[in-house]
Amino acid sequence: MSFFDDEDEETPTTVRPAHTQQQSRPQPRRPQRTDGAGSVDHHAMMVRRRIAAGIGVVILIAIVLLVNGCLKRGKQQALESYNQNVNQIAQSSESQVARPLFTTLSGASGKSALDVEVQVDQLRRQAQELAERAKGLSVPSEMTAAQRDLLLTLDLRVEGLAKVAALVREALGGQAQQASTKIAGAMEIFLASDVLYSQRVVPLIQQTLAAGGVSGQSTATSRFLPNLGWLTASTVQSKLTGQAVASSGAVAPGTHGHALKGVSVGTNTLEPSPALNHVTGGANPSFTAIVENSGSNPETNVKVEVSVTTEGKTLSAQHVIAKTEPGSTTNVEIPVKGVTLGAASRVTVNIEPVPGETDAENNKGSFLVIFEK
Repeated sequence: MSFFDDEDEETPTTVRPAHTQQQSRPQPRRPQRTDGAGSVDHHAMMVRRRIAAGIGVVILIAIVLLVNGCLKRGKQQALESYNQNVNQIAQSSESQVARPLFTTLSGASGKSALDVEVQVDQLRRQAQELAERAKGLSVPSEMTAAQRDLLLTLDLRVEGLAKVAALVREALGGQAQQASTKIAGAMEIFLASDVLYSQRVVPLIQQTLAAGGVSGQSTATSRFLPNLGWLTASTVQSKLTGQAVASSGAVAPGTHGHALKGVSVGTNTLEPSPALNHVTGGANPSFTAIVENSGSNPETNVKVEVSVTTEGKTLSAQHVIAKTEPGSTTNVEIPVKGVTLGAASRVTVNIEPVPGETDAENNKGSFLVIFEK
């Protein structure tokens, strides 16, 4: 091969284009929206928000109602629980203190004065425990007034028991008449506690229960004084000593005494306490006392007295029956002037015991009255 032949043979070269085209990446396509699509999505979102808000409001109302219901039921349970606790204390005061007390006093003549005094003092301690128990009650705010009167009721009973315990030894000793008079006065404290409980505690509790939506709940009664005969000194003395009260002058054989069969003012027949009587007719009422000779002997100079006590003020009037016959009744008219109108008054009608009368339990009546025009 010649030199020129080598020159003639050229190595083929690759022809490159003058401008190299670069492949571009495909751009993502934007979704095409049809006219109105944006507004539809916005509307749906607003509807969903409103529905969610409505559901939230309903749930909130349900929660509020549920909480209120729970709170209301809780208050009702508190009221019921208080009423039940009061029932237990009131019943215990009557059954565990009052009844044993008067049983002890009625049977005192067969026991030593010291033993009777100890028994009465033990009952006083039990009454004090009931008063302390009442002070420790959980009291709903709505029952504040009832609680205040309940504590006063129980404190009065403790006070009365303390006075009786201090006088029993004298009554069974050489000062029977004087001590019996003081004990009869202490019995007025028990009567006051009965009136306070029946006229204040029970109504206030029942009113509060009704206002709180509680129904079917009763409040127990609690009567400490068994009868009004214990308000007279002669009855106390005869019960304690077991002997008829001595009287001056000769007494005819047989039974002696009177009974108060009823009291009225005009056409209004009075109901004994703790009932509350409403009497119209003004400030100068005239009381009609029906007196029965319950003995077997005629009696002379029988004294009947009416007293009206209002807010610490007492008005009294009396009438003397010249003579009563056995088994007969006598109507006695006794006017009282200047009674207080519109306020609760305690009216006491008493037939003074006659010589030879050994049981004066039926001689006296006590009434609660509101006098109106």
